[in-house]
Amino acid sequence: MDLNSRFPAISDLRRTAKRRIPHFVWEYLDSATGSEATQRRNRAKLDEVLMMPSVLHGEMVPDLSIDFLGQKMPLPFGIAPVGMSGLIWPDAERLLARAAAKLNIPYTLSTVATRTPEDIAPELGEHGWFQMYPPRDEGIRRDMLARAKAAGFHTLVLTVDVPVASRRERQLRGGLQQPPKLTPRLLAQVALCPAWAMGTARLGMPRMRLMDSYIDHVKGDTTGLSSTAHVGYLLRTSPDWEYVTWLRDNWDGKLIVKGVLDANDAPKLEAAGVDALWLSNHAGRQFDAAPAPIEVLPKIRAATPLPLIFDSGIEGGLDILRALALGADFVMMGRAWHYALGALAEDGPEHLATMLASDISANMGQIGAKSLEHLSQSLYVP
Repeated sequence: MDLNSRFPAISDLRRTAKRRIPHFVWEYLDSATGSEATQRRNRAKLDEVLMMPSVLHGEMVPDLSIDFLGQKMPLPFGIAPVGMSGLIWPDAERLLARAAAKLNIPYTLSTVATRTPEDIAPELGEHGWFQMYPPRDEGIRRDMLARAKAAGFHTLVLTVDVPVASRRERQLRGGLQQPPKLTPRLLAQVALCPAWAMGTARLGMPRMRLMDSYIDHVKGDTTGLSSTAHVGYLLRTSPDWEYVTWLRDNWDGKLIVKGVLDANDAPKLEAAGVDALWLSNHAGRQFDAAPAPIEVLPKIRAATPLPLIFDSGIEGGLDILRALALGADFVMMGRAWHYALGALAEDGPEHLATMLASDISANMGQIGAKSLEHLSQSLYVP
């Protein structure tokens, strides 16, 4: 099968994945919140970033490598955390960690993944990142950090843009509950997706296994939670500035704060000892009046020398170049990797990386860029 001709773009992977993933799971993966205006804004604002073609540079082979957080990486992108990743495709966390190790790019495991840090440890490469939804209890917090470090995760990502559960109306209508319960309606959808069904039957119904290990600490009635929320909301808190300070004092690896959109926060996070900022509006899944990260990127770049990571709305190699040209140092994606798994199972992630690298190289040839270092010079401002 010629994957390059059958799946030349992320949109092709998405279209095939939609057929192979049960509808209620698809609505969890693909939906945003509210009217999904923020999700559309992410796309529209990326399209507004223009770059000037440049000619007469002769033959070139663009260099896609990048120095980021003190490490040399062959590609300027990695794998963002996605909660319940193993629900989207069976054993997704292990498959993605394995692919990231092979590609030598970052893989980020979510606190609310279907696998624990210990499960993923054998698959980790040099760039294992652990994303934390902040536990309220200090004992759980310390234990979670120790487990992540012992499993080989050396970079901690604190997510700060989920102070409360968003509603995600499409997900509500889709019928997904936490933990997942297969009603007759959902079973009928599963029957239409045999590869997903067989893989899930083999591994068992996905659960938030890391959260399950702390279930005895839950204080509160879970019946009050919406079906888009889960038991993790009873374990975690909405962090404040003191929480960031505590993490900095108790984590001896790199510390990244994810969900930053306000340039005014950048100097304060820099002063708190954070190693990098992750610009994100959670791909439109949290707040439907948020600006697109690409809109605020130049202001945040001007506000801090800290390395900047970008996500939300990326649909191809050109979008990655747009973000880098406006000041990002690295780009992360979540949904695209799961489209790849849904379409091509374990062959998907490597194909996606190859596709993106090819797209980046082709567009760098158009703007005459031999490396990623001076992309800002190609920006076109009418």
